[in-house]
Amino acid sequence: MSALPAPAPLPWWAWRARLQVRLQRWWLERLPLTDNLRLAQNNVYILPTRAGWMLAVTLLTLLIGSINYQLSLGYLLTFLLAGCGAASMAAGHGILCGLELHMQTPQPVFAGRSAVLQIKLTNNRRAPRHAISMALKGTRQWSWTDVPGQSAATVKIGFRPLRRGLHCAPTLTAETRYPLGAFRVWTIWRPAAQILVYPAPETPAAPLPPSEPRANAGLASGEFDGVRAWQRGDPLKLIVWKKFAKSSEPIARATEHMQRQTLWLDYSHTGHADAEARLSRLTAWVLAADDRGLDYGLRLPGVEIAPASGAAQRLRCLEALALA
Repeated sequence: MSALPAPAPLPWWAWRARLQVRLQRWWLERLPLTDNLRLAQNNVYILPTRAGWMLAVTLLTLLIGSINYQLSLGYLLTFLLAGCGAASMAAGHGILCGLELHMQTPQPVFAGRSAVLQIKLTNNRRAPRHAISMALKGTRQWSWTDVPGQSAATVKIGFRPLRRGLHCAPTLTAETRYPLGAFRVWTIWRPAAQILVYPAPETPAAPLPPSEPRANAGLASGEFDGVRAWQRGDPLKLIVWKKFAKSSEPIARATEHMQRQTLWLDYSHTGHADAEARLSRLTAWVLAADDRGLDYGLRLPGVEIAPASGAAQRLRCLEALALA
């Protein structure tokens, strides 16, 4: 048998890309996870932009020409431009230095839909801070804002999580190139906030499963025949006013469906073999049952949520589906 050929060595640019990725990962892991970040000398960085390097080349050319031809006005122009560049570097650094960033609690979203991160920027000094931009690290979709003196501003950054579950907020970057664009002043921020992503609901949604008989089909003790205790959220037309006047406790009419049937959304009865497809269908059923105001329960492997209705029940079921 002939020996397998040795793999071809990687080109130098592939090694460089690998090294950059490892260095970047190592650097990001050293940054603390926090929802409140105050920018200071130790976490604000500054480097020249392309325009800044062009300014440096222009100043060097002017300086050499002024020396060769002994031009007094050339010296004046060179040092004037150099002073403007140095002043712009200090002004740009002052835009971010001292700024306070606060990550507000992200709202849960469905997988595949846009999530919004809201960042509050607080300026404690009297002078305003101009042309501050924020974006997800590695992207160029900037959100711009100015922060007035002794005030605050809010920046919203959108991104689209593709998978359900509990995810850490992505790494963010804030930067400014104010006032001349010759220097880029930036910082890297790793928020500690987490985002809950629900499964994407099935589209189009399948019909709700049939209700199941209750284990105890009889009426609970203490209830009258055909009525039940009034619950928060019941319409006023269901209240039996005559019984309410006698007992001073609100009594509501109970239909046969309310007394003997229960809607269970069961993981094993979704009709799908794929786990994610099952969760997607259950999500659609939870939303449909909530829209109709039904009492419903949820059964997942190792988890059972008792039948109820309302916003709290919807959130409880969606959270269980996201973390299943």
